[in-house]
Amino acid sequence: MQVLRAVVASGSVTAAAAHLGYTPSAVSQQVAALEKEAGIALLERVGRGVRPTAAGRLLTGHAAIISQQVAEAETALADLRAGRTGRLTIRYFASVGPTLLAPALARLRREHPGVTIDPKLTDPNDPLPDVEQGTADLAIVVRPTSGESRQGIRLMHLLDDAYQAVLPTSHPLAAQRVIDLADLAGEPWVGSEPPGPCLEPILDACAAAGFTPDFVAKSEDYATAQGFVAAGLGISLVPRLGLSTRHPGVIIRPVRRPEPVRTIYAAFREISLDQPALRALIDALMDAAKA
Repeated sequence: MQVLRAVVASGSVTAAAAHLGYTPSAVSQQVAALEKEAGIALLERVGRGVRPTAAGRLLTGHAAIISQQVAEAETALADLRAGRTGRLTIRYFASVGPTLLAPALARLRREHPGVTIDPKLTDPNDPLPDVEQGTADLAIVVRPTSGESRQGIRLMHLLDDAYQAVLPTSHPLAAQRVIDLADLAGEPWVGSEPPGPCLEPILDACAAAGFTPDFVAKSEDYATAQGFVAAGLGISLVPRLGLSTRHPGVIIRPVRRPEPVRTIYAAFREISLDQPALRALIDALMDAAKA
């Protein structure tokens, strides 16, 4: 159709061939093939040149529209490749929002102001299926260090977030600088995590210390868990990232032998790494994790 458009614009096959860098025979063959597909004549001879039939004028008009749309698509694709435009859909859980994701997104917005950012909180659901299905470009997830790999999905390690003991200020162990996990075996416990990858490090560490925690109260957010502890309902373990806001009625102490740790990753599809904005977000998350 673009060959037809060139013939109509120049008024002759020979001139169109010179403009396109083809031979006149090749141009004639292209027009003949198009006429065969259209099932109707597109050009008629006039003296030494040609002019379009009604069908030729119709297709020439559409060829101009297609040419413009192709040019617009090429420009849009170039902008996307360069990271000037696009959209990034991000899934995250609550405790990484203010401490990890917020500074990374602020940097991304400065570096790629034309990219639309769509962060969405996923607690308590696992966001990894969103990445696998292509409905999210990146998810911040907790996974065991020995977890199975998923085809086409890359997990980039961000940080190890250790759990710390949260005790009432009057608790006898509050005077210790570091607490052995086994010393909490006989305590009533306040759960701070829903069932899933964030609770598993706590249960595994307690099992390694020789006991199963006795949960007398459960909360799925860290602020409420601290409130329960301050009220004297029990002790709790909360990860460092969940302790950015501390209740005045509790004491925070490191735990050892063993120290429960949740491992946090950025999950994304390997095929998406050709997006400059996604690469910039991953770099920003890595730097925020180091900070």
